[in-house]
Amino acid sequence: METTTLKLRGMSCASCANSIETAIANVAGVEQCNVNFGTEQASITYDPKAVDINRIQQAIANAGYSSQLLQAENPLVPDDEEQVARRKEENDLNRKVIIGGAISLFLVIGELPMMTGLSLPFIPAWMHNSWLQLVLTLPVQFWCGASFYINAGKAFNRHTATMDTLVATGTGSSYGYSIFATINPAFFTSQGLAADVYFEASSVIITLILLGKLFENRAKGSTSEAMRKLMGLQAKTARVIRNGREIDIAIAEVKLDDVVLVRPGEKIPVDGEIIEGSSTIDEAMVTGESVAVKKQVGDEVIGATINKTGSFKFRATRIGKDTFLAQIVKLVQQAQGSKAPIQRLADRVTGFFVPIVIAIAIATFIIWYNFMGNVTLAVITTVGVLIIACPCALGLATPTSIMVGTGKGAENGILIKGADSLEQAHNLQTIVLDKTGTITQGKPSVTDFVTTLGMPDDKSLALLRMVATVERYSEHPLAEAIVSYAEDLHVDLTDAQDFEAIAGSGVRGNIGEHLVQIGTYRWMQELGITTESLEQAWEDLESKGNTAIWIAVSDKVQGVMGIADAVKPSSVQAIRTLQRMGLEVVMLTGDNRRTAEVIAHEVGIDRVFAEVRPDQKAAQIQRLQNEGKVVAMVGDGINDAPALAQADVGIAIGTGTDVAIAASDITLISGNLQGIVTAIQLSRATMQNIRQNLFFAFIYNILGIPIAAGILFPFFGWLLSPVIAGGAMAFSSVSVVTNALRLKNFKTQKV
Repeated sequence: METTTLKLRGMSCASCANSIETAIANVAGVEQCNVNFGTEQASITYDPKAVDINRIQQAIANAGYSSQLLQAENPLVPDDEEQVARRKEENDLNRKVIIGGAISLFLVIGELPMMTGLSLPFIPAWMHNSWLQLVLTLPVQFWCGASFYINAGKAFNRHTATMDTLVATGTGSSYGYSIFATINPAFFTSQGLAADVYFEASSVIITLILLGKLFENRAKGSTSEAMRKLMGLQAKTARVIRNGREIDIAIAEVKLDDVVLVRPGEKIPVDGEIIEGSSTIDEAMVTGESVAVKKQVGDEVIGATINKTGSFKFRATRIGKDTFLAQIVKLVQQAQGSKAPIQRLADRVTGFFVPIVIAIAIATFIIWYNFMGNVTLAVITTVGVLIIACPCALGLATPTSIMVGTGKGAENGILIKGADSLEQAHNLQTIVLDKTGTITQGKPSVTDFVTTLGMPDDKSLALLRMVATVERYSEHPLAEAIVSYAEDLHVDLTDAQDFEAIAGSGVRGNIGEHLVQIGTYRWMQELGITTESLEQAWEDLESKGNTAIWIAVSDKVQGVMGIADAVKPSSVQAIRTLQRMGLEVVMLTGDNRRTAEVIAHEVGIDRVFAEVRPDQKAAQIQRLQNEGKVVAMVGDGINDAPALAQADVGIAIGTGTDVAIAASDITLISGNLQGIVTAIQLSRATMQNIRQNLFFAFIYNILGIPIAAGILFPFFGWLLSPVIAGGAMAFSSVSVVTNALRLKNFKTQKV
């Protein structure tokens, strides 16, 4: 399967998005399709052996819309064609609003005496001439409003109905009625009715809707402000060293393995590894962390971060679309184009919304004409129903909030992979934290090395040499601590044969004639190795919160090593905040129970799953889910990946492995647990915003349509003017988008 994204043109409302989605889904070979009205994009997963993208685009064209393949190799490269098209559309709307507004103002002034019932001598009678109004409204009706009629015609040909159908039918009815009254006024006067015309209503409605569309486009552009900020973080040039000379080149010309020089105050152009010098670097723009990070030879640097103090040289390891910043932008783009489950309700409603509105409008005309015998009132109420109803607000309610929410997350160093993850996060009840690398620093160090009684120093070093030799074949953080400890004591390592890692237990390897086994107390018991000689030392180490590693050579215990991993400074505060938010916090670790409980007590966690092997972690998550809880798993290692995938929401520490990040739904770039608090609060704020938007959209139509149909007239003698209906319809979408933009002010709240 392949997944591609198409930019769509010609959509006017959520009904259009549903039509395109249906057209694409009906193409054989398409596995999944998601059309987002807010971003005007379609994300399509398809089988390239069964169908090519051209056939899919043809299906979109047959549905009456156009599409363009997004081919930007590098997410950081702005889509110039998209920007040009958006500016062109905005300029076109500007012109139409100005011309339509000027003509509408003239017509409204001419109609003031009729509207107010007052004698206004400063308004000449000729301004009220119906033939003059007919001529003046021609450009508004058929140039400014041309898109409504063209799109309505296309929808009619494919047997669907959209917002354009409502606008075209409403304004067309008003305009047609006015033309008939102008040409044949006797038809009305013979029935004792006034031959009133509503040219100004049609003109004002079209202008107001176009004005609303202009504001909506500008507001929708603001929802992607976070994305533009991210793309703008990239440096424009780089100073590279080639042939012994320093030269400034464009960022696109940097090649892999180029040596790049960065001076104080400059942006780091691409990702790389420091090979000379040291500095402190401000990584806030990609991690959300305000404290500068110290970097030295061997450390990685991230493109777009800012060098604060020293100068250094680094080797470029990732450029273009492979840089860390480019991957962030790509993930945010994917998230903004995805659909949240809550949007399904709006999609179902918009699927039959327009036909129902048309049915209500027809019923309104029939009722008013039959019961009141007044064709004028029947036309006014019918036009009002058609004009005030608009599915746009429903279509924009969810995607605009998702766009702003995911963008705000990226600004805070939180990558949210999809709208479903953002929505699910607000339902969380239990947070499961892996210990090593999540609660703790993940950089353990050896604190104690206890050997069997009577072992001389040279024998101890010989034992350490064997242990470190075997451990250097392992990628586990504890193994790194042991190897580092041996190197600090200048112990020379040899080679081991037949290395084997036993998940959740330990490692073994042969050195010469000796089988060296290093692991947990439980593993020693399983192997039948006697441990009595060092059990007191083992208990003392674990009572201090150390992880105790047993050492056996040729099936005899020779020593026990204490390894401590300091708790992250942010862990205690973050865990307390999560608990105050009403969330249960659980610690999950493969470490022994005594050590685990010491760490848990230090950070304030009551429930601990200890001595859990990697292949059992997912089962522990499922155990919590079976208790009826919505569970998030937070981890950073390869062995956390199954548990991250099992959880309702998987949260990966960005400083961890690529496998863990790939298996997660949310990634905390900085590794600070405070990011969990921010992610959950952002999810809650976004979902509250979406519910507000959906409420506004639904209540607007639930109240507006009956009022426009004249339900208040029998009681209060009040009718909704089609002009007011047009204004309300135009600004309903604007109000929804504006409400979504409030999320840009989101800040983590203290609990």
